[in-house]
Formats: sequence, structure tokens, C-alpha cells
Amino acid sequence: MDANRSPRTDKPAARTPSLDGFSLPGWIYRDADFLEAEKERVFSTSWQIVCHLSDIPRPGDYHTLDFLNEPLVAVRSPDGGVKAFFNVCRHRASRLLDGGSGQCPGRIVCPYHAWTYDLDGRLTTIPHRKEFIDFSPDQYSLKTIESEIYKGFVFVRLKPGLPSVADMLAPYESELAAYRLEELQPMGRVTLRTRHVNWKNVTDNYSDGMHITVAHPGLTRLFGQSYGIEAQTWVDKMWGFLRDIPSSQRSERMYQAILPRSAHLPDERQRLWIYFKLWPNIAFDIYPDQIDFMQMIPISPTETLIREIAYAHPDGRREMRAARYLNWRINRRVSAEDKALIERVQSGMHSRSYSPGPLGRNEVALRSFAQRMRDLIPESRLERAPAPGWPQRHDMRISRG
Repeated sequence: MDANRSPRTDKPAARTPSLDGFSLPGWIYRDADFLEAEKERVFSTSWQIVCHLSDIPRPGDYHTLDFLNEPLVAVRSPDGGVKAFFNVCRHRASRLLDGGSGQCPGRIVCPYHAWTYDLDGRLTTIPHRKEFIDFSPDQYSLKTIESEIYKGFVFVRLKPGLPSVADMLAPYESELAAYRLEELQPMGRVTLRTRHVNWKNVTDNYSDGMHITVAHPGLTRLFGQSYGIEAQTWVDKMWGFLRDIPSSQRSERMYQAILPRSAHLPDERQRLWIYFKLWPNIAFDIYPDQIDFMQMIPISPTETLIREIAYAHPDGRREMRAARYLNWRINRRVSAEDKALIERVQSGMHSRSYSPGPLGRNEVALRSFAQRMRDLIPESRLERAPAPGWPQRHDMRISRG
């Protein structure tokens, strides 16, 4: 028996009598079938970040993204636009472009048989052309993937379904405009961190405001007891203002003292830390001194890859360089605290004793997430997992219908 599954019975799975205001059941945080359902019903239509335009400034610059076993790539075109493709040769399925990023001057050449494509994805060169009979190169351009550029960030999705990124983030359009995201420059490379927890555990924790004063003493020293949280249809927002009371911890105290003004920000945002989580797995940490995104990508039911990179406006001031370093030190500690928290939760999700617990009225983001998950995957209303193979049976019913 799969260690991640609960024992099966022939009895119908019990339902929670009232689900409003309750968390999700533990089995969906460790069940392989549930992850397969999520791939189709949650992630296939979701927008995923590949990079920022500043990561691919020249024609031929590219950034790759491996998402749910789909190799994807965004390439800067000769006309200055961006094309997004499946990173797969149309001949024998070889991966075309390697690494997280790189440069392919003028063309994309398959390393297996040298089929060659231009930067718009058109097949231009086929070695041993005479060996291919009744063959039209026009029919074998690279497969494109839908893309959207929002405030400089390149998003892709596997198939339609959700509103545009711009529509999803519309409630915060004016706030985001103040940060001039289009002008950001990368502060380094994309980093990848593995967490041995379900992806929902990472996103739940990100949108959880009640644990801040309990488990993050550094953030409490910076924000005090005031930490805001709200939920819109497709995006959660969390925020805290830096206090003037000096922290007892050196890195935090120095950050409070030396953080310089950012000329492009209004006064009310000079000392504001703000967080946005876009459905279902994209997070933006927006600070006065820098901005980063985190992407929580499921690898297995109990393993998540966190993909992240920081960006900033060009600023050579010594105070700004120091503030960015101190920000990193502060948030490195917060990240370690969060890692311990989500590992505790993942462990508890394996216990047969756990059933959905009540959510407080102020846990608005978790309430919203739970409701959307139940709407998309009704099986998440069950207290325990259905018999194995239920996503496939669902797909067959849909195809027959």
C-alpha cells in the first residue's frame, strides 16, 4: 500500500457536514491522485512566470521553465518581442535549449540532429532533407505557448481558462504602478530550493497572517503587532509597516536606520513591506529597496520546488546596497523559520487523527483558497481519499460527456 494513502474501505467516503470556514483535509496534501487532478484542474490554466524582460534584453536571449514535466522557453525575438515555445524539437523530441538561461544568436539548433529554427520558431534547416518525403517544413514550426507580459514579467500558461494576469491583478493596479516594475533589473540568477512538503503547504503559509507574531520574532520586531491581510478573487495581499522603534537585533536595527528613500515611491510606501500571492502559486515580495518573486512548483505530493529571483531599480548608493544586503539577511532567517513551520504541518497532515480545522474570520486568504479548491476539485470536500484512479475516471466521464 502507498504509505501516503489512507486505508481504503468499501463505504462511501464521509463528507464534512459544513465546509464554510474550515481548512482542507489532510489527505490532499500527500495524495498522488490529488496532485494529478491539480495538474489538470488547477495548474493547466494557471499563469506561470518565466522571467522579466530585463532577463532577456537582446535578440536570442532566452529563459527556460520546467513546469509539471513540460519544458518551456521564452525567447527574445529580433523585433524586440518575446516568443514562448515548448522547448522540444519537432523531429524526435530532444530538449533544445539548456540551462536556466542563455543566448542563441540568430537561431535555435537542436543538439541531436541539428534541425534548426529561427527565433520566431520557424523550421529553417533540415539536414539530410532529401531523406524526408512528403514533408512540409511549414507544418513543423516550434509549438507555441500562450504568453502575456505584465509590467515587464513574462507569464505563460498551458491552456486558456483563467482571466488575464492584468485582470487578475486589477484590484491592485494602482498600487503596483507605483513600483515601476517594468524598469526592474535582475540582482542575480534564478535560485531553486526544494522543500519536502506539499506545494499547498508553502502557499498556505505565505498567505497566513496569524503566525507572524507567533513564529517570526524578527518580523514582529519590525512590524509590531500590526500585520494586514486581505483576499480578492485571484490575489491575496499581506503587508506591514516598518516601525521607528529600533529592533534589538543588529541586522534589523541597521536596516531600519539606513534604508534610504526611493525617489519613485510616494511617502506612504517608503517603509512598507507588501506581499501579493497570485492564484495559485506565484508570490511577489515587494520592498522599498527590492522586489522578488517566488514560484511554488509541485514535484511530487510531498515535494515542492521554490523558484525565485530578486530584482531592483538601478541604485549605486552605498546605503541602498547595504539595505539590500540586510534585507537578505533578515529574510533568510524568516525563510528558515517558515521551512520549520511547513515541515511541522506536513508531518501532521499524515496523521489519521487530523480532520479539517476551523478557520478564523480573519483568515480570509485561506478561506478563499479552500473554497476555490473545493469548487475546482470537489473531491477535496471528502474527509478521506476516494479509491485509487479517481482522476482518470473523472476525465473519462468528461470526455464521454
